[in-house]
Amino acid sequence: MQISLDPGSASNRILAYGGGFIVVNEARFETSLIVMPESLITDWPPPTIDDLSSEHLSIVVHLEPELIIIGTGRDQVFPETEVLRPIIDGRIGFEIMDTHAACRTYNILMAEGRIVAAALLMTNL
Repeated sequence: MQISLDPGSASNRILAYGGGFIVVNEARFETSLIVMPESLITDWPPPTIDDLSSEHLSIVVHLEPELIIIGTGRDQVFPETEVLRPIIDGRIGFEIMDTHAACRTYNILMAEGRIVAAALLMTNL
């Protein structure tokens, strides 16, 4: 799906997404990644929700967002509480949704000037 967004001041916008890919600015990604308005981590290791660990989420927490959106692939799947422990202990708000919804939500929150991190799993899109 192609999406549009008012440019705003942030540099990392999700411009499109589809089966197995996300386009951030003009770059296409086909592996899991973390997107923030001013940061992009393209080598985030977990390919699926089953592989997601608390260590992976600690990476996101260390970026100090005010809100974390976890995109869990094609379907919304809730990780075990212990996997979410770094976010809970860090007292950071979070939402869990399918990756396509996470892309849309990230753009809305980023356009509002929020310091949001989208941790996007790419398998099974």
